[in-house]
Amino acid sequence: MAHIEGIARRSRGRPPVRSDEQTRHVIADAARREFLANGYVGACVDDIAKSAGVSKKTLYRLIPTKADLFRASITDRIARFMLAIDDESLGSHDVAIALERLLTEYGNLTLSADTIAIQKLAIAETDRFPELAASFYADAIQVTQAAVAKFLVKQCERGALVLEDPYLAAGMLRGMMIMEPQRSVIFGRGALLMPAEIAQRARTCVQLFLRGCLADRV
Repeated sequence: MAHIEGIARRSRGRPPVRSDEQTRHVIADAARREFLANGYVGACVDDIAKSAGVSKKTLYRLIPTKADLFRASITDRIARFMLAIDDESLGSHDVAIALERLLTEYGNLTLSADTIAIQKLAIAETDRFPELAASFYADAIQVTQAAVAKFLVKQCERGALVLEDPYLAAGMLRGMMIMEPQRSVIFGRGALLMPAEIAQRARTCVQLFLRGCLADRV
């Protein structure tokens, strides 16, 4: 009996085992911080492992190369965005409310300091490391474009919208939401938008967009 109680006491004192998926998230966050602080060339894998609280062996087992670390720093954040705009999150709202929510989440993602800095880093390193720009384009730009297009297709199928080319419309809608404020930050001509400003911009974009494609106005 005393032996069993001793085992129970020792078990309660052990830290919970983290899954590989959870560890990847932690590593991706640490990698993003390291890349933003020191650039791609200056980023130190040892420091990423230390910041994530894992051994280099574990890090390399889960994310084998430095390029993979950069990609993970992007895809991990995109995955959170995708969860925020899934069918369960948006499906219970009418088209205007759902689209406003989608664009707000998209603005929070793309107009954040981290995302803009990672984009600038990928562009700056294009000549030496073209795989960085390729990763950002495929894993961030194309994925978010596809997500917005998927939403518009679904609304067309429901009969809420009429669009000849939902994919083309998705690109226009994304540009209307982020292009001007993102460029102003990149070129040092403006400040980052606050969350309330992003939400207001999303509301305005939805109003302008729906005036052109609501089914009952066609």
